[in-house]
Amino acid sequence: MGIYIEALILYILLFFSRSIVFFRGAAVQTEFSISASLMNIFIYYLPSLILIWYLLFKAGLIKNWAARLEKKDLISGLITLPCLLLIGSAFTFLSIYLNKTTVQTPIFSPSSIMGWIVLCIMCFFSAYLEESYFRVYLISRRKELNLNSAQVLALSAVLFSICHIYGGLWSFVNAAICGVLLGYIFLKYNSLHGISIAHAIYNILAFIINRLIN
Repeated sequence: MGIYIEALILYILLFFSRSIVFFRGAAVQTEFSISASLMNIFIYYLPSLILIWYLLFKAGLIKNWAARLEKKDLISGLITLPCLLLIGSAFTFLSIYLNKTTVQTPIFSPSSIMGWIVLCIMCFFSAYLEESYFRVYLISRRKELNLNSAQVLALSAVLFSICHIYGGLWSFVNAAICGVLLGYIFLKYNSLHGISIAHAIYNILAFIINRLIN
C-alpha cells in the first residue's frame, strides 16, 4: 500500500495540480516568457526530477540508467520520434477535419534566440521528468504495485493523458495513445534516454510548427 500512496502523492503534487494551475494561467498568458520558463526549470522541473531519481535510487532502480547513451537509447529514440510525430499529426488533421479543435491552451512560441534556447532546455527537463515518473517510476515498480505489464502500461497511459486534458478532448486522446507507445517502447528497450529525447524533440517541433503557421 505504501508504494500506491507514494505514487499518488507524487502524481498529485508534481503533475495533476500543476496541470490545473497551467489550465487557469494559460487564459491570461499572451507570450512566451524567458524569466517564467527559467523559474519553471529551477523551481519545478529540476527539484522534481531530483526527487523522482532519488526515489528510484532508493528503490535500487537508478543503477539501470547509465549517464552515457547506449545503443538501445538510439534505437528506441529513432523508433519513438517518428511514431510520436505520426500520432500527433494524425490527431491534428483529424480535429481540423471534424471541426472540433477543442484545444483551450494555445502554444506560445519564443520570439528570440535566447527564448528558443530556454524553451529547448525546458522541453528536455519536462520530457525527462514525465518519462522518469510515468514510464520508469511506474513501470519499473509494477511488481510492487502488483500489476502485470499490460495493467501498468494502461495505468501509466491514463495518468499521463489526464495531465494533458487541459488541451481538450483531442489532446487527452493523443496523450493516451502516445502514453501507450512510450510505455511499450520503455518495456521493450528499458531505455529512459531514448524516449525522453524523442519526447523532448517532439515538443520542440510542436513549438516550431506553431511559430511557422502563426
